[in-house]
Amino acid sequence: MAHATSARTYGNYIGGEWRPAATGETFDDRNPANRAEVIATFAASGADEAEAAITAAAEAAAGWRRTSPIARANILYKASNILEARVGDVGRDLTREEGKTLKEGIGETGRAVQILRYFAGEAQQPTGEHYPSASITTLLYTMDEPLGVVGIITPWNFPIAIPAWKIAPALAFGNTVVLKPASQSPLSAFHFVEALIEAGLPAGVLNVVTGGGAAVGTRLVEDERVVGISFTGSSQVGAGLRQIAAARGAKIQLELGGKNPAIVLADADIDQALQHIVNGAMMSSGQKCTATSRAIVERSLSERFTDLLSSKIASLRVGDPLGSDTQIGPLIDDEAADRVAAEVKSAKDDGSDLLVGGGRLTDNGRGDGAFVAPALFAGVDPDSRLGQEELFGPVLGVIPVDSVDEAIAVANRVRYGLSASLFTRDLGKALHFVQGIQAGIVHVNSETAGAEPQVPFGGMKGSSSYSREQGKAARDFYTQIKTVYIDPPAS
Repeated sequence: MAHATSARTYGNYIGGEWRPAATGETFDDRNPANRAEVIATFAASGADEAEAAITAAAEAAAGWRRTSPIARANILYKASNILEARVGDVGRDLTREEGKTLKEGIGETGRAVQILRYFAGEAQQPTGEHYPSASITTLLYTMDEPLGVVGIITPWNFPIAIPAWKIAPALAFGNTVVLKPASQSPLSAFHFVEALIEAGLPAGVLNVVTGGGAAVGTRLVEDERVVGISFTGSSQVGAGLRQIAAARGAKIQLELGGKNPAIVLADADIDQALQHIVNGAMMSSGQKCTATSRAIVERSLSERFTDLLSSKIASLRVGDPLGSDTQIGPLIDDEAADRVAAEVKSAKDDGSDLLVGGGRLTDNGRGDGAFVAPALFAGVDPDSRLGQEELFGPVLGVIPVDSVDEAIAVANRVRYGLSASLFTRDLGKALHFVQGIQAGIVHVNSETAGAEPQVPFGGMKGSSSYSREQGKAARDFYTQIKTVYIDPPAS
């Protein structure tokens, strides 16, 4: 396992200054592969720190709003270069605090670099529209203007990519920001923020407060000065935030859970489907909102495909995520590992056919980490808890079906609608799937996980607030439209 190193202590970043929590209290950011290792220590903040950060953002809003989009773009691009120079170190820290493999940690950091560069470009794109008017002398057009102060609350599972894809467009389009990163993995977000600070971001434009959601997050959502709120996390928390925001009329963007299906038809390329489904279900220990959790397989292929999945999943190497041969790291913490293991046991006790894995792993040096054996169930009832609810761990269930229409119906019979895949060689069936599936992200012959920054990201039904992140859609959330009529003075 990773060796302990001296841990740096981080304060909150408010109004261009690093500040400890008012109480002086802190919390530890620990390595989920080795709980004895403290990665860093952070301020255990509350409502007072959130209030100070909102005030700083509000005071900086007018100046940042008047800053040229080109100047904003230059800061984002400079920050991308700073972060790119540190990709190896930041990716390693990400792996140490979150638990995904080093390859994945470095890859996610590189994605944050790409996001900064994309939105540096977007800041320089044409905005607004010119319209014809009923009056020949009227100049009629629209302008995109920033919202003002934006509150951003991010999860632990993509600790640098998700802060990047929320913060970068917010800044690019002229908003000031208060960020509350997840307490389980805040260091990666701080690395991102430090790159922006070094790139010359003015004081107060971006503020960061660490601490519990009940104190910091609630204060952020309730404050009238926070015009927009962007949240990625659980459906339960998202529902509460939606109610608070609606009560005061704030603009809110929610990205929530998923129960993502991968449909495999009898004519599919078996090796391709197998690899993509295993990757989609098991990489990052299944801790992705876009992870594959249901393999819906045409019945004539189901038994053979399940046997191949069982063999491949059983052979996955689970261990220290910094290890060169590790494929699957730990879950984020013991609570998550215990919860997933309990869900697997409950599904097995209820009669589901567990073929592989599911329990805590404590041998071969894994006793100090939150390790779970990747699990596969066969013949899953699509209406069972296993077939309906997001488990957020390395657990995959196989559901046999008799046709593509039944597969689509089963895929849609959940409250989520984030991502979905189909594996087939039949173009007609692929197009039928694209039309019929209730998901915001649709893949044909690729895994359910993964998203590129230049296209919209988001789900349908219970997976989102019907909003989209990333790509040009980000401008829709982080700006508001002003319609302008200009007429000449009377002669």
